[in-house]
Amino acid sequence: MEYIQYIVIILVTIVIAVAIIKSKRKDFKLDANKLVECLGGKENIIRYEVNRSRFIVELRNIEKVNKEGIQKMGAKGIVEIENQLKIILGDNAGPIKKYIDTLK
Repeated sequence: MEYIQYIVIILVTIVIAVAIIKSKRKDFKLDANKLVECLGGKENIIRYEVNRSRFIVELRNIEKVNKEGIQKMGAKGIVEIENQLKIILGDNAGPIKKYIDTLK
Protein backbone atom coordinates (compact mmCIF):
# COMPACT_ATOMS: atom_id res chain seq x y z
CA MET A 1 0.00 0.00 0.00
CA GLU A 2 2.89 2.36 0.77
CA TYR A 3 4.31 1.81 -2.70
CA ILE A 4 1.09 3.01 -4.31
CA GLN A 5 1.26 6.26 -2.34
CA TYR A 6 4.85 6.82 -3.45
CA ILE A 7 3.97 6.09 -7.07
CA VAL A 8 1.03 8.54 -6.94
CA ILE A 9 3.25 11.24 -5.40
CA ILE A 10 5.91 10.70 -8.09
CA LEU A 11 3.32 10.83 -10.90
CA VAL A 12 1.76 14.03 -9.54
CA THR A 13 5.22 15.60 -9.25
CA ILE A 14 6.03 14.66 -12.85
CA VAL A 15 2.73 16.10 -14.11
CA ILE A 16 3.36 19.37 -12.25
CA ALA A 17 6.95 19.58 -13.57
CA VAL A 18 5.81 19.02 -17.17
CA ALA A 19 3.10 21.69 -16.80
CA ILE A 20 5.64 24.21 -15.49
CA ILE A 21 8.10 23.46 -18.30
CA LYS A 22 5.39 23.82 -20.98
CA SER A 23 4.18 27.12 -19.53
CA LYS A 24 7.69 28.59 -19.67
CA ARG A 25 8.52 27.37 -23.18
CA LYS A 26 8.41 30.05 -25.86
CA ASP A 27 5.99 29.59 -28.69
CA PHE A 28 8.39 29.84 -31.63
CA LYS A 29 5.58 29.60 -34.18
CA LEU A 30 3.98 32.73 -32.72
CA ASP A 31 7.34 34.54 -32.45
CA ALA A 32 8.32 33.59 -36.00
CA ASN A 33 4.99 34.75 -37.42
CA LYS A 34 5.28 38.06 -35.56
CA LEU A 35 8.85 38.52 -36.76
CA VAL A 36 7.92 37.85 -40.39
CA GLU A 37 5.04 40.33 -40.06
CA CYS A 38 7.37 42.97 -38.56
CA LEU A 39 9.80 42.41 -41.43
CA GLY A 40 7.12 43.37 -43.95
CA GLY A 41 5.81 39.88 -44.70
CA LYS A 42 7.48 36.85 -46.22
CA GLU A 43 7.37 38.39 -49.72
CA ASN A 44 9.65 41.19 -48.42
CA ILE A 45 12.32 38.71 -47.28
CA ILE A 46 14.99 37.90 -49.86
CA ARG A 47 17.16 35.65 -47.69
CA TYR A 48 17.99 35.09 -44.04
CA GLU A 49 20.47 33.23 -41.88
CA VAL A 50 21.44 32.77 -38.26
CA ASN A 51 24.88 33.49 -36.89
CA ARG A 52 24.91 32.45 -33.23
CA SER A 53 22.48 34.83 -31.54
CA ARG A 54 21.93 37.07 -34.58
CA PHE A 55 19.17 36.70 -37.13
CA ILE A 56 20.46 38.30 -40.35
CA VAL A 57 17.90 39.12 -43.01
CA GLU A 58 18.14 40.77 -46.43
CA LEU A 59 14.97 42.62 -47.45
CA ARG A 60 13.45 43.98 -50.64
CA ASN A 61 12.16 47.14 -48.93
CA ILE A 62 13.69 48.12 -45.59
CA GLU A 63 11.01 50.80 -45.08
CA LYS A 64 8.35 48.11 -44.52
CA VAL A 65 10.12 46.98 -41.33
CA ASN A 66 8.52 47.63 -37.94
CA LYS A 67 11.66 47.97 -35.80
CA GLU A 68 9.66 48.94 -32.73
CA GLY A 69 7.64 45.74 -33.05
CA ILE A 70 10.83 43.69 -33.29
CA GLN A 71 12.19 45.41 -30.17
CA LYS A 72 8.95 44.61 -28.31
CA MET A 73 9.42 40.95 -29.21
CA GLY A 74 12.57 40.97 -27.10
CA ALA A 75 15.31 41.75 -29.61
CA LYS A 76 18.39 42.93 -27.78
CA GLY A 77 19.46 45.08 -30.72
CA ILE A 78 18.94 45.82 -34.39
CA VAL A 79 21.66 46.94 -36.81
CA GLU A 80 20.62 48.22 -40.25
CA ILE A 81 23.08 48.17 -43.15
CA GLU A 82 21.50 49.15 -46.49
CA ASN A 83 18.78 46.55 -47.13
CA GLN A 84 19.99 44.15 -44.42
CA LEU A 85 19.08 43.86 -40.75
CA LYS A 86 21.05 42.10 -38.06
CA ILE A 87 18.69 41.35 -35.21
CA ILE A 88 20.13 40.09 -31.92
CA LEU A 89 17.62 37.52 -30.64
CA GLY A 90 19.79 35.45 -28.30
CA ASP A 91 18.99 31.75 -27.98
CA ASN A 92 15.73 32.20 -29.91
CA ALA A 93 17.43 32.92 -33.24
CA GLY A 94 18.00 29.30 -34.26
CA PRO A 95 14.54 27.91 -33.45
CA ILE A 96 12.83 30.91 -35.04
CA LYS A 97 14.87 30.42 -38.24
CA LYS A 98 13.88 26.74 -38.36
CA TYR A 99 10.21 27.64 -38.13
CA ILE A 100 10.50 30.40 -40.75
CA ASP A 101 12.08 27.79 -43.04
CA THR A 102 8.76 25.94 -42.97
CA LEU A 103 6.88 29.12 -43.98
CA LYS A 104 8.85 29.62 -47.22
